[in-house]
Amino acid sequence: ISTGTMDLGHEPNIELFVKAGHDGQKVGNCPFCQRLFMVLWLKGVKFTVTTVDMKKKPAELKDLAPGTNPPFLLYNGELKTDFIKIEDFLETMLAPPRYPHLSPQNKESFDVGADIFAKFSAYIKNSPNNQYQETALLREFKRLDDYLNTPLPEEIHQNATKNIIVSDRKFLDGNRLTLADCNLLPKLHVIKIASKKFCGFEIPVQFTGVWRYLRNAYERDEFTQTCPADVEIEMTYLNVAGKQK
Repeated sequence: ISTGTMDLGHEPNIELFVKAGHDGQKVGNCPFCQRLFMVLWLKGVKFTVTTVDMKKKPAELKDLAPGTNPPFLLYNGELKTDFIKIEDFLETMLAPPRYPHLSPQNKESFDVGADIFAKFSAYIKNSPNNQYQETALLREFKRLDDYLNTPLPEEIHQNATKNIIVSDRKFLDGNRLTLADCNLLPKLHVIKIASKKFCGFEIPVQFTGVWRYLRNAYERDEFTQTCPADVEIEMTYLNVAGKQK
């Protein structure tokens, strides 16, 4: 998979290595891999994606990144392995005016969904006797929903003449996708697919902010084209659901 913009001079040589699916070739289920895939796509830089079969890592990859699991990155031949550091590195190296900044304006846009994946993990492991964990998961969804429905300071400022009560922004930090969305959306997608398949759980319709957010996200190629197939997510959780250690 390769995406890019017009070549305006020297582009960096970027190769992203992501976890392969169960067929050893397609993109597998890994929210951290998808996070970096989205970042690169949103930057508008040319890059290639290589899937790594975790069952039989090719010899050249063992030499390249011994003991490292995807995602990792080659940037002009230099290996980067810590995905948080990779994200910071890309934000620094691929900067304006040529590439867009992706950092959110509001710190809370990053923080609001911080616990949702951990709550989901506890929920699915304890299935079907997971009422307590479901309540905890719903509490995190409520927190996210409240944030998405509360106007951001800049929304209030831009509409000073109107009294905005409910936000209509598309994403966590406004109407553009940011690093906060690259972090949260892959996790929400996993939660949505796995919870429905194994627990019969669907995100409640009263969480209008969450649903508005997801609908807008599913209209963007940077998200949908980087998502693993549903079956990849289902196969990941097949041996997790209802198996509390």
